[in-house]
Amino acid sequence: MTAYTACRPDVENLGAIYSSETLQVDGNIVSGHAWPDLPGFMREFLGLLKK
Repeated sequence: MTAYTACRPDVENLGAIYSSETLQVDGNIVSGHAWPDLPGFMREFLGLLKK
């Protein structure tokens, strides 16, 4: 998953693999790096809902 860079330790401590990409899709999980990624996040999220 991805998140703000400052959140990387938390993401990894919770057992996820941190990605430096601004948008990450893994199965049915969509994560974005920051608010500017919202358009891509919503595109992927809505695409999953249509399945």
